[in-house]
Amino acid sequence: MKSILITIAFVVVSQSLLFGQTDSTVIQSVPDIKEIRVGDKKVIFPQSPKGYSLVFKGSNREPIIDGSGNITIPLVATNVSLYFELISELSDSIKYDVSKQIMVPGKFSDGGVNPQPFVIPALREWHGGKGNFSLTATSRIVLNTANEKQLQSAARILKQELKDQVGINLSIAKGKPKKGDIFLTLNAKDKSIGEEGYYFNTDEYIAISAVNYQGLFWGTRTLLQLLEQKNVIPKGSARDYPEFKVRGFVLDVGRKFFSLQFLRDYVKFMSYYKLNDFQIHLNDNGFKKYFNDNWADTYSAFRLENTTYPGLTAKDGSYSKKEFIALQQLADDYAVRIVPEIDAPAHALAFTKVVPEIGSKAYGMDHLDLHNPLSYTVMENIFKEYISGSTPVFTGKAVHIGTDEYAKKDAEAFRAFTDHMIKHVESFGKEVRLWGALTHAKGTTPVKVKDVVMNTWYNGYANPVEMKKLGYKQISTPDGWLYIVPAAGYYYDYLNIKNLYNKWTPSMIGNVQFKPGDPTILGGSFAVWNDIVGNGITEKDVHDRVFPAIQVLSQKMWGGSNTTLKFDDFNALSKKIGEGPSLNISGKLSRNDGPFTVRFNFDQKDHQIKTRGAVYLEGYSKKALSFSGKDSYASLPYTEIGYDYTVSFWINPANNNLDGAVLFRSPNATVKLRQTGTGKLGFSREGYDIDFGYAVPENSWTHIVITGTNKGTSLYVNSKPEKRLYDNWVVFTDKDKTKMRKSETLFFPLQTVGGFKGKLDELQIWNRVLSDNEIRELK
Repeated sequence: MKSILITIAFVVVSQSLLFGQTDSTVIQSVPDIKEIRVGDKKVIFPQSPKGYSLVFKGSNREPIIDGSGNITIPLVATNVSLYFELISELSDSIKYDVSKQIMVPGKFSDGGVNPQPFVIPALREWHGGKGNFSLTATSRIVLNTANEKQLQSAARILKQELKDQVGINLSIAKGKPKKGDIFLTLNAKDKSIGEEGYYFNTDEYIAISAVNYQGLFWGTRTLLQLLEQKNVIPKGSARDYPEFKVRGFVLDVGRKFFSLQFLRDYVKFMSYYKLNDFQIHLNDNGFKKYFNDNWADTYSAFRLENTTYPGLTAKDGSYSKKEFIALQQLADDYAVRIVPEIDAPAHALAFTKVVPEIGSKAYGMDHLDLHNPLSYTVMENIFKEYISGSTPVFTGKAVHIGTDEYAKKDAEAFRAFTDHMIKHVESFGKEVRLWGALTHAKGTTPVKVKDVVMNTWYNGYANPVEMKKLGYKQISTPDGWLYIVPAAGYYYDYLNIKNLYNKWTPSMIGNVQFKPGDPTILGGSFAVWNDIVGNGITEKDVHDRVFPAIQVLSQKMWGGSNTTLKFDDFNALSKKIGEGPSLNISGKLSRNDGPFTVRFNFDQKDHQIKTRGAVYLEGYSKKALSFSGKDSYASLPYTEIGYDYTVSFWINPANNNLDGAVLFRSPNATVKLRQTGTGKLGFSREGYDIDFGYAVPENSWTHIVITGTNKGTSLYVNSKPEKRLYDNWVVFTDKDKTKMRKSETLFFPLQTVGGFKGKLDELQIWNRVLSDNEIRELK
């Protein structure tokens, strides 16, 4: 990404900026489509105006009206947008976009009895039955015998998730379903629903039927979301399918490392919302001006194990080939496509640090020297390591080759490199994606178009109308709508989800609005770019930004402009749906953000608390937990608590605690009595060591309260505010002394308490931030 350091104003969409020509008199001369009646099998297309050919290209509901105009009856009457190109018979370069809407009558005359239940994304078609269905301990997951092998992964995953979510451990069987069962089958008679469509029928048993595994798996996500909200499911029938084939998320792991566990969790999280495309941006670098204006000091990273150039793999976080293959295998089971991205010839500092000869003297070491044949050789070797052989590291079909933001002055060399790398990667049987740059890099050197997919992100770099004319299929990734750069002060920190819900669909790229049903727009994707290296942003901070965006963009990428609920209603209902049955990335200690508070007084042994080397002794109030050092601690029944929270405790440290002595610990963070090197109360997470500037007195009782939000962390001592870690800044070494906001947030660790010498008593936890008055009243 996207080193354009500017504040992006929100894009105002002009309805007149359409593909091709926009002569309204010609478009208006196209007659409306003849009414479709019950029993019609095919759309009767309107006659072409004189001197033109009207060519049908597709619809926004292919499972109702397909690319040939064939009609499949929906459950209820449904409005469908048909997309045509009106082509001049004098010159095929003169084209007009034409959109026509038509109502297709349904199998049922109305929506039925039970209203359509809420899920994200919304069901495309629904007809309600009467009554509700309940799972019981005797229910089973039953597989159609004919599809048993293909369905094993989905059944295994569903079994575990139902156990996690509703506490029922269902058996898996094959054959015919009985009352109360969940029946899974790939023998859907309606083939028009496509690879991702499915039927969800609830009566005496639940039947999820599809043509392919992916559609079937989406049906199990619908089941789980329904059960998350209520313990009964309304009877009825759903016919569900996406409008867009690509529904994605791009994560920059090059400038900020994300753990393998985070990526695995995100596969499951995205799948829960039927997002199917996870692009992992594997290499990148910071901006030189923030690193003493010295390329050698500038941060860069490539996150994969590499044997061709062993020094290429980042030392501060990487994935082995085995781990990355396993991630893709997990994604396959969850119906998600992993799209690995290796970005060159710009954003290439990680490569030029290993092979300095390929760095550009004209444009900087983050650019490859495209006039040096060695640059080609190095990048060919890197890609080859991951895509060659019978068992490649990149197991999927799609591979992203980057090609973003190269110097405009060398457009011809850039175009030649892009064309070469497309063909190189395709020669190993892969399908190529790239970032849109061919408007920025205008030239005469040809760049392959056929079967190449473009992420169109900024219309000044790749005008989407021009790219369509060239023949590229596009994934709408517009920066002014869909880019998050955490705490950077430009682009979005949090997406404007209300505006997205009300105004955006993947058919909109920047200020260009394509017609619904245009098959050249494959879908959409939003992105998190971690431009500001070292600003303290954590995985948890990124997730806090992504979660609300996932919910809204799931709806917009699946259903397009079909948002029957007002945003405020959608937003309220969305709070009842979480990340998925096995996930708690947000660190919630109560369901749906309900009130939560817990108190451990440590007055007596508690079956919820497992001690190791810790004992109960006289405390601040009756008994307390007493610890004797780093191997003395107690395990609590929680892992951590995320934003917003308050944690209160009394502490009495002994003399001579070691540097780094721990109070609380979890896999994601540590709260320390003596932050390493400072002796002050503080915390550490993801390589950042932060302190409050306060030393806890020895051999006396002190009341400590720590509160945390997505903006920062606060310390109170003996009921009085001591330190707010909210508005501190990273100051860079560039000539302007640029300041970027520092993130000093904390997911409070709760897995263990102890690891120091001394006593701790009266631990209390709330899932909200107490007011100063409430904190003063704590005793």
